[in-house]
Amino acid sequence: MKSKLVFVILFLSGFNLIAQQKLTVEEIYSGAFRTETMDELFAMKNSNQYAVLNFDRSSRSMQLDLYDFATLQKINTIVDTKNFPALADGIDSFVFSKDEKQLLIAINTNAIFRHSFTADYFLYNLASKKLTKIASQLQEPTFSPDGLKIGFAKENNLFIYDIASEKITQVTTDGKKNSIINGITDWVYEEEFAFVRAYDWSADSKKLAYIRFDESQVPEFSMTIFQKELYPKIETFKYPKAGEKNSEVSLFVHDVNTGSSKEVNLGNYNDFYIARMKWTNDANVLCAQVLNRHQDNLDLLFIDGTSATSKVVLNEKDKAYIDVNDNLTFLKDNSFIWTSEKDGFNHIYVYDKTGKLKNQVTKGNWEVTAYYGLDEKTKTVFYQSVENGSTIRDVYRIGLDGKNKVKLSSQIGTNSATFSPNFQYFINTYSSTTQPTIYTLNYTKDGKQIQSIIDNKVLADKLIKYNLPAKEFFELTTEKGNKLNAWMIKPKDFDANKKYPVFMYQYSGPGSQQVDNKWNTANDYWFMMLSQQGYITVCVDGRGTGFKGAAFKKVTQKQLGKLEVEDQIDAAKVIGNYSYVDKTRIGIFGWSYGGFMSSNCLFKGAEVFKMAIAVAPVTNWRFYDSIYTERYLQTPQENASGYDDNSPINFVSKLKGNFLLIHGSADDNVHVQNSMQMVEALVQANKQFDWAIYPDKNHGIYGGKTRIQLYNKMTNFIKEKL
Repeated sequence: MKSKLVFVILFLSGFNLIAQQKLTVEEIYSGAFRTETMDELFAMKNSNQYAVLNFDRSSRSMQLDLYDFATLQKINTIVDTKNFPALADGIDSFVFSKDEKQLLIAINTNAIFRHSFTADYFLYNLASKKLTKIASQLQEPTFSPDGLKIGFAKENNLFIYDIASEKITQVTTDGKKNSIINGITDWVYEEEFAFVRAYDWSADSKKLAYIRFDESQVPEFSMTIFQKELYPKIETFKYPKAGEKNSEVSLFVHDVNTGSSKEVNLGNYNDFYIARMKWTNDANVLCAQVLNRHQDNLDLLFIDGTSATSKVVLNEKDKAYIDVNDNLTFLKDNSFIWTSEKDGFNHIYVYDKTGKLKNQVTKGNWEVTAYYGLDEKTKTVFYQSVENGSTIRDVYRIGLDGKNKVKLSSQIGTNSATFSPNFQYFINTYSSTTQPTIYTLNYTKDGKQIQSIIDNKVLADKLIKYNLPAKEFFELTTEKGNKLNAWMIKPKDFDANKKYPVFMYQYSGPGSQQVDNKWNTANDYWFMMLSQQGYITVCVDGRGTGFKGAAFKKVTQKQLGKLEVEDQIDAAKVIGNYSYVDKTRIGIFGWSYGGFMSSNCLFKGAEVFKMAIAVAPVTNWRFYDSIYTERYLQTPQENASGYDDNSPINFVSKLKGNFLLIHGSADDNVHVQNSMQMVEALVQANKQFDWAIYPDKNHGIYGGKTRIQLYNKMTNFIKEKL
């Protein structure tokens, strides 16, 4: 009897081990572990409500619904696509007028680059429920503040649509593809300054300010689009590489009533960027942020809307570079909120309307990571920061005078917030490495939770059978004394007496962060899948990464890749000396900047790394765009060694390990030219390596089964070579 009982126990325990489910690439990259999220909400400005675009599966229709922030209950439906044949294919996006009585609805959206797109637009009147088509394939339409007109761009020109007469007036006429762009940014502005609409209405709706881009002298880049046609087509666009000519930008103020435009005199600037532009609360004062080409000197200009004359109200200089953001907020009296790293950490400041500093709102050796807004009634600022540790995020409120700070989030991990229009409530989004994303409604007075919205318990329960390993956070100190944030994923059945291969992952770009306490990305599940197959994964954020102050972030200035590669090699050496690590089996992986890094690490750290995978890597910064590259390296003409001493192309002769190089042929960001040049260098150095080109895929390399095939390829390479 006893022997039978032992057999049953052994059988059952063995059955439990077998029943622990294994992760697969197919599951991970088909979305099997995707978290449930809240639909993107639009906070209304004139009521304590928000709008959400919902999809009704039963009727295959979409509804733009209105909800009460206090109760999260639906109030009514603003528009239902099943009532309008023109909207039968759904709504892609929408924009409200300032009074929220009218709506712009986009359908048939066609992407251009990362943020830009064209779409067919309709005007919807909420009271009359009338739907009117404005025009096809427009860009960035916006209502005038008085709700009587709509500005938009089409084929590189600006137009104004009069709602009452349905008449369209053309503002500019010189727009031409690959030559002149009015009111819309060029490729490099869109990619690196992260905005598309380069025009804005004055508060009284009488003027329209816009930036004009003359890209006629910018060199062109062409790439082949293969598709399934007999003859491939060539896609050509303006792309200023480091040290090459940028678009010449100019700023205009257009008078809507007279139809005349005045150019703002920026003649005292040479080779500059207009990194931001918008009207202030004063209907006759436009503001613009002008950066020099090195991006280490920024002027905030106030421009008279009548005379188009300008004056500098704030100047900021930095020994390295200045990060541009969207935090500039004007108060009713035209004083303004500004964020800056000028004391060594990113903080919130308030200035009067003449540019005189009134107060530094937040202070400390920590960073403000998001500015959420200002409640002018209570003079309260809401923000997110890392003041409790650089790998976590908390939400706070603080007085405009810098007093009465209150922490509104309560759980350790990553917290972010969406506030109600009256700032009485906020929806907190929380996750950690052990907790799938949770959405809750909270009071802004004290952060107290009112109710749970989404808890992702279904996903948490689903993952129990996988018995996944934990992500362990630690601080790694290199032999040189550099203290770096890191995490490690070990096999669930980890045995300290065994020797494990290590697969390192990093991105490492300026101001980036991979070591943060939040819920899993798809890659995290992949790393856990590798742990089930006997690998340890480690991620280290080296010098140059973000949220530890300006000095730590900007130490890599003028030498991208030098200290970052040094830190990854030094970290690998430390990890290799752990008793449970096989130091002869350490690999490294990265995408984009991370691919630049993994290539360099394998070549320069040939004695440390056995293998590397580089996806869509920059292989020489001379090939990358002007704004991003020169921000950190200046131009190749000024800093040739900063480019060449850290270019992996120049170190292919050092390759000893196994190298897998991957790129999408239609990458408009990091051009496939980077990998082709690397391939040629490797061939001429007589080095063996593996590579894969994904036809017509962009920087993300996705679509159909692409991600699944790609990650299976990388998994097989790891198993064979590491």
